[in-house]
Amino acid sequence: MEVRKMKMPKAMDFSQKWDNFKRLSHKFSRSRISLVGLFSVVIIITLAIFAPLIAPYPEHAGAFVDYAHASIPPCREHLFGTDIMGRDVLSRTIFALRGALLMAIGVIGIVTPIGVIVGLVAGYNSGSLVDTILMRISDVFLALPSLVLALAVAAVLRPTLFNAMLAVCVSWWPWYARLTYGLASSIRNETFVQAAQVIGASHFHIIFKEVLPNCLSSIFTKMALDVGWVILIGASLSFVGLGEQPPTPALGTMVADGARYLPELWWVCVFPALVIVWMILSFNLFGDGVRDALSPEEA
Repeated sequence: MEVRKMKMPKAMDFSQKWDNFKRLSHKFSRSRISLVGLFSVVIIITLAIFAPLIAPYPEHAGAFVDYAHASIPPCREHLFGTDIMGRDVLSRTIFALRGALLMAIGVIGIVTPIGVIVGLVAGYNSGSLVDTILMRISDVFLALPSLVLALAVAAVLRPTLFNAMLAVCVSWWPWYARLTYGLASSIRNETFVQAAQVIGASHFHIIFKEVLPNCLSSIFTKMALDVGWVILIGASLSFVGLGEQPPTPALGTMVADGARYLPELWWVCVFPALVIVWMILSFNLFGDGVRDALSPEEA
């Protein structure tokens, strides 16, 4: 009997999680625009993962030169045309999706834990010296525009994808800290938190077992919406030469290189720029769907 009692909560917990997943999936699927965003995100990720198999000329993504086929406008053989070195723009654009997604995943994966922990600690200790110190540090970073701060940090470091990622992280974590701080400072006064304090639960348990789960929906929503903005800032760093370096293809670098030859070789610049817009729009639509799915039901 004791064994059965220990297993039943786990089964019930799994059943509850499955029911919650089905409910969220149903809410998400009610918006056609969100489904379009999800479908576009899946296409982007698929192109990035299977770039060597999908790109028509995968060898053009590296150190490749073919002046005999340079500056060819869009045609059947080269749907996006070729650049001044004869490299297929479509193939390089597909490979550039990898760097853009790595930038977004790396930045979101680094800043979210840092910002959330800072916000939780400060919010739980709202009004204390710890709160004042942590939030004033966050305010210093928030006082500077994210792009300007990222450019300043990236200019000091050697121009690589990893260093560009770190530069964006420096400017991005305070937004998660401020969001989590506002949530945690209000949740700390809830009855269930006070009950945990009365029974002697540790601060660690209260912060990460009681307060954090009630902040996750807002945090996940911000993560989904921030992917597009991180991609845009990463492309901006590459545009000014502070991101991935040639011959590795990067969307921002391709736009900058093509801008030198406008309007004659317009395709070298326009198509990578349109892909950036497509990525940002796709992740924003997907993020809107996540926000609507995680939002509480209206009475």
